[in-house]
Amino acid sequence: MTDGAGEQTHGDKNVAGYKAILRQVLDNRPSGTRLKLAAALGKNRSFVTQITNPAYLVPIPAKHVAIIFEVCHLSGAERAAFIEAYGRAHPGRLRAPHRETRTRNITVTVPDLGDDKKNRSLEQLVVDFAARLARYAESVG
Repeated sequence: MTDGAGEQTHGDKNVAGYKAILRQVLDNRPSGTRLKLAAALGKNRSFVTQITNPAYLVPIPAKHVAIIFEVCHLSGAERAAFIEAYGRAHPGRLRAPHRETRTRNITVTVPDLGDDKKNRSLEQLVVDFAARLARYAESVG
């Protein structure tokens, strides 16, 4: 938000603070991490751009924080800095301390389609399906 003179308010600076931390984390991760994050969140890549750009005032929903930590593999120091900045921007939103989400990796073999764009598209379909399937499995118990 801005005040009457067009200046950023204190809350905006706090939102920009945790977004800057997340952007730095993602800049230091392998290519494709943003795409994997989008799939895990069930969102498109533009959403990831919005939640990692300090210039956008769109806050990161609290329900996405655990997924971000899991997909982006934040170190202990990165998590602490992010949680501290997030807490300043959104007091009380992260009610319970973050607990480590247990995950496991599986390997899926798919055909090589002979085209990088088609291969990436197929990979994204598989990642999206797996993320949706995991969310469904969690919701049914």
